[in-house]
Amino acid sequence: MRKGIVIKRELRQAANAAENVTNSRTVEMLARAGFAASGILHLLVGAIAIRLAMGGTGNADFSGAVAELSTQPAGPFLLWASFVACAALALWQAGDAVFDYNSLPGKKKAARKGKAAAQAVVYAGLALTLLSFAMGTGSGADNQRSASDFTIRMVQAPGGVALLVLIGAGIAVAGVVYGIRGLRKSFEKHLVMPSNPRVRKAVRILGVTGYVAKGIVLLLAGLLIVVATLQAHPEDSTGLDGGLRALRDQPFGVYLLAAVGAGLVCYGVYMMVRARLARMD
Repeated sequence: MRKGIVIKRELRQAANAAENVTNSRTVEMLARAGFAASGILHLLVGAIAIRLAMGGTGNADFSGAVAELSTQPAGPFLLWASFVACAALALWQAGDAVFDYNSLPGKKKAARKGKAAAQAVVYAGLALTLLSFAMGTGSGADNQRSASDFTIRMVQAPGGVALLVLIGAGIAVAGVVYGIRGLRKSFEKHLVMPSNPRVRKAVRILGVTGYVAKGIVLLLAGLLIVVATLQAHPEDSTGLDGGLRALRDQPFGVYLLAAVGAGLVCYGVYMMVRARLARMD
């Protein structure tokens, strides 16, 4: 009995220590830098999308963006710094998922914790992509290949087709949510909005445009997973790049792709602004 009490006390102390780490000032500052690093990557994805619309080449996804980042002056430093920042942001979001929102009602608590956990996974994925390039093992086609390979493996697994359709539908729904969040300007509740009216308006325009553009990209990527799965062509599921290339192939697709690319650039700038204005409580 006494041993059990000691174990519980030690576990509670370990949990408190972990919470203190995730809420520390150092991790907060690095997490803010993670928003900026994410913004730079989104900006680069948008720039690559615009380049594709103009007949150029490139992979309009995060591995393509990281490949572009690695070619810049001080590329290795940028890769390692962005990796640390995104890893810290993933840790911050994981801390929110585990330790925060416990005083909220059941459904709201579950929703907030689930959102934080999903964000932690996203930023951890970005961190791993950055790490692979920093260590010299990444390539610009990584996201496409991994997305396609994952889809093929899932199709071959028992119940994999149904699960893939659900995953694709979930990503598409997330895209719709992003678009609605942008149109409703609900992203503002996560910011300490500037007092200057012109600056506040600029932040609002960046947020609306960026969220809608990212929503479109996620919607396209999710639908591509669903269509590729149902048509038994899992190799066609190639993530963000595949979704954007599919958009280019539509009527007036070149113009639509350029517009979405410009929107992603706006989202990237918004995320860099968020690094300064984000509410971290």
